[in-house]
Amino acid sequence: MKALRIAFVGSYFCAAMLPLIWLLLTSFKTRDDSIAVHPKFAPTWAEEVADDGIYFHANLDGYRQLAAVYAGGEHAFFHYLGNSLVIGLLSTLCSVLIGTCAAYGFSRFAIPGGRDWLFFILSTRFLPPLAVVVPVLMMYREFDLQNSHLGLVLLYTAFNMSLAVWLMKGFIDEIPTAYEEAALVAGYTRFQAFRLVVLPRAVPGMAVTAVFCLISAWNEYGFAMTLNNQKAVTVPVYFAGLQGNVSGLPWAQISAGMLIFVAPIIVFTILVRKHLLRGVTFGTIKR
Repeated sequence: MKALRIAFVGSYFCAAMLPLIWLLLTSFKTRDDSIAVHPKFAPTWAEEVADDGIYFHANLDGYRQLAAVYAGGEHAFFHYLGNSLVIGLLSTLCSVLIGTCAAYGFSRFAIPGGRDWLFFILSTRFLPPLAVVVPVLMMYREFDLQNSHLGLVLLYTAFNMSLAVWLMKGFIDEIPTAYEEAALVAGYTRFQAFRLVVLPRAVPGMAVTAVFCLISAWNEYGFAMTLNNQKAVTVPVYFAGLQGNVSGLPWAQISAGMLIFVAPIIVFTILVRKHLLRGVTFGTIKR
């Protein structure tokens, strides 16, 4: 039975890793290999002739091109990666903090019309984001928020708020109120009880919420494309701009950039994996 589980998990892992493996192989291919009619799975090794012999090394042109500015662009890839990092991390931090505070209020206090408010918060996810892109663009022009990091941070925070509130409310509901009552009896204020008692126990839920919010902000394209064309351009918009390359799409450069682009998500998920596993199973076992 154990061997069957290992075989199933191994097969699923290999299937899930195929896109990343293909990106990795393509990132080392030459342009001719990347656009060949008959796909070449293994990249061609570059040949270098030296006085002491012939050496073969992997083709790194795809990674080198990331440091160059493509035709019509203003910056190299890593500038836009920095924009994505700033916008993604700040919007995730704001969504988790505000969502946790709001979820605590809905969980612990009898708010008039609390269920209606929760449904209203959830209903903001019903409408496709691009359906409101025109009024958002007009509002941002009025407040001069277009082409700014702050504009996207505020927008992603607002759109991730419903996810953060609903996820965190479920986690906070599972934390016994007896802990807070004991802290209040001991002389703590409500804020101190929230900060010292509830928050440490809500860390797994906050980790799960942060992962989902970060992925949502990290991969968003529609608003980033519409609201920014100069300063706060993110990586997805940068990749879209490569379509105008006069020599065609540089697939090796795109593959190398995509690998670097997904790396922060993978690293962040690994760093919070302990809390993530606890958060996913939170509330499934009654003690």
